[in-house]
Amino acid sequence: MDLTSTTLSSAAREVAEAAARSAAAAEANRRLDPDVVKSVVAAGFPRHFVPADRGGSLGTFLELNRAVSAVGEGCTATAWCASLAAHVSRMAAHLPVEGYREVWADGPDAFLVAALTPVGRAEPVPGGYRLTGTWPFVSAIDYADWALLAALTDRDGRPEPRMFAVPRTAWRTVDTWENVGMAATGSNTVIVEDVVVPAARTVSRDDLFTGRAPDSDAPCHAIPMQATTMMFATPALGAAKGALKAWAGYVTPKIRAAAQQPKPALAGMPTFHRTSYDVILTRSATEIDAAEMLLERAAATADSGPAITPLDTMRSWRDCAMATDILVGVVNRLFRSVGTTGQATSNPVQRFWRDANSIAGHQGLQVESAATAYSHQVIKI
Repeated sequence: MDLTSTTLSSAAREVAEAAARSAAAAEANRRLDPDVVKSVVAAGFPRHFVPADRGGSLGTFLELNRAVSAVGEGCTATAWCASLAAHVSRMAAHLPVEGYREVWADGPDAFLVAALTPVGRAEPVPGGYRLTGTWPFVSAIDYADWALLAALTDRDGRPEPRMFAVPRTAWRTVDTWENVGMAATGSNTVIVEDVVVPAARTVSRDDLFTGRAPDSDAPCHAIPMQATTMMFATPALGAAKGALKAWAGYVTPKIRAAAQQPKPALAGMPTFHRTSYDVILTRSATEIDAAEMLLERAAATADSGPAITPLDTMRSWRDCAMATDILVGVVNRLFRSVGTTGQATSNPVQRFWRDANSIAGHQGLQVESAATAYSHQVIKI
């Protein structure tokens, strides 16, 4: 793909088509097809938020949101990995300039992954830190060039969580990903043992989460992490759209056949009702539109950069959690209404259903947490 003549949104359609063709095989292999990953990189996802001085696009959250949703219509797992590739590059821009220049020494298309929970341990040593730890659930790790890993270290006698950028040669991977949903993300376990990370390749986790990038003045690098929760939610939007499309493709011949040969139901058997399908289609399409509006507002809010307020941030987090909740309701309805024959593994509705429910289990999308954070901004006591 020629990035001088295409946008991320238009390139995403090609990624979606390629991902859809290999989705079943990717599920079976529990990792994305290598050619699909290459198409994600070529489309410009990893470079989307990379600093301009490293050749990055410094794109908008709104365009990324639309591109991730488009990819998700073909394969939710691919959309998830594409979304994280873009957002983790944004995180890496919070490193000191010496560190992020090392990450993108070979260009802006390095594929980055992350583990944000500080389950590792980092011991201060001259010039940096000695990092050790085990991090589960690192999506697309098989294709990563760099990983941002969270660990605890000591700062003035107190524990401090920090993020550490380590190259592929610094870790080993253990194949542990056996989940029923999002199977193709290849979210395996990463192990690092006594690796020295230079000080320039580490940043305070608090600085990352509050949007303090020491050597970047780009607006997209100056927002709180909670304001970017659409990175997890938008793949579910694509899943719901893909599920509705697959559902419509399956039920349309049934509706057409019933219309061409109307006949009463056999005794004791249910009567075919076209209206049931009309209502399911209408409710599902409307709820998808509503969720998309919430996610687009969250993306547009993030594009306001440093002007974002704490209330804006928590509203966006709320919107992402609630949108995901709505979308799970959609795919559950579609899965149930497609019927027993439509729930075959050959029908992608069941894959979208499993994937959307898996996404909804992410800790960043829990309605209770988002609701508490939002409520405390609105009702201050």
